[in-house]
Amino acid sequence: MAKKFDEKLKIFYILKILQEETDGEHRIFVPEIISKLADMGIQAERKSVYRDLDTLATFGFDISHDRTGCALLSRDFQLAELKLLVDAVQASRFITGDQQTELVGKLTKLTSRHQAKALNRAVRTEEGDRAQNRSILSNIDWIHAAMTDNKKLTFQYFDWTPKKEQLLRHDGKRYEMSPWALVWSNENYYMLAYDEKMDAIRHFRVDKMKLPRKSDLPREGFDTYSRFDFSKYSSKLFGMFSGEECTVTLRCENSVAGSIIDRFGTGISIFPQNDGCFTCTVPVIVSPNFYSWVLQFGKRIEIIAPADIRDGMKNLLLGVSELYK
Repeated sequence: MAKKFDEKLKIFYILKILQEETDGEHRIFVPEIISKLADMGIQAERKSVYRDLDTLATFGFDISHDRTGCALLSRDFQLAELKLLVDAVQASRFITGDQQTELVGKLTKLTSRHQAKALNRAVRTEEGDRAQNRSILSNIDWIHAAMTDNKKLTFQYFDWTPKKEQLLRHDGKRYEMSPWALVWSNENYYMLAYDEKMDAIRHFRVDKMKLPRKSDLPREGFDTYSRFDFSKYSSKLFGMFSGEECTVTLRCENSVAGSIIDRFGTGISIFPQNDGCFTCTVPVIVSPNFYSWVLQFGKRIEIIAPADIRDGMKNLLLGVSELYK
C-alpha cells in the first residue's frame, strides 16, 4: 500500500516550485502547479493551492498571484548580487576549477532556473591559473577554528619545482604559528600569523599549506598584531602591475621555479635546460613594476624575448647605472 502523503508538506513543495520556476519575469499558473505536484505524487485542489499561496505571502514571501499567474518576485539575493558573487568565485585563484563549478552550482540554486542560465553563461574556467590544492576550503576551516579557539596552528608548507611537483619546505617539518587573520589579496588567500621565533607577523599562502591542525597551545603575538599595518604590508608584498600586456620569454634558474609558478600559475609551459635553468613563456603586464619584479631576482631571471622588452630592461639598467656613477 502506497504511503499517504503528509498534507502539511504541500505548502513547502509549492514554495519550492515557485523558487525554481518563477521570478520577476517568469510566472506560472495554478493548474501548472497542480500538475507539478501531481508528478510528485501530491494531490491538490485549486482552492487549497490558493490558500497556501496566501499563507506564504502572509508569512513574508513576496508572492504575487492573479490572472497573469503566480510568481516569487523577490529573494534574499537579487540576480545582480548573484552575478557579483559568481564573479568573485571566478576571480579567486585559490579555488580549484572543480570547486568553482560546485560553488557556482550552489549559487544558481538561489534563483529561478531561468535566471540561473544567465549565471551559467558567465562561468569561465581558467584552470591553469587556479590553485591545485583541493583542500583549500578545509585549510580555511582549520585556520578559523584555531583563531576562534585562540590556539596556535601547525602545518606543512610547500614550494613548486620546475617539474610542477610540490616540495615540502624544511623536509616536511611542521610550522607552528599563531594565526590572526585571513586576507584575500592579489587573487589569493593568505594567512597572517605571528612567528614567535622571529617576533614578527608573517604571511602564508593558504593553498600552499598542507595538513593544518589546531594546536593545544594558546596563540601569541596579540600586541604585535594589534600594531600591524596591513595596508603598508600589502602594498609591499602584493603589488599589482599596470601597463600593456604582452607575452615574454624568460630564462630562469631552477631555484626560482616556485616564484614563477606562484606569479603565473601552473598552466604555463616550462622547458628544462641542461645547465640548472629552464625557460618559460608567460603573459605579463609590461611596466616599470614588471622590470622591478624581474630585477629582484638578479641574475637568476633573464628576459630573452621579445627584443623590445629585453631592450627596455637594458635601458632601465643603463639609466640606473648612470644615476649611480
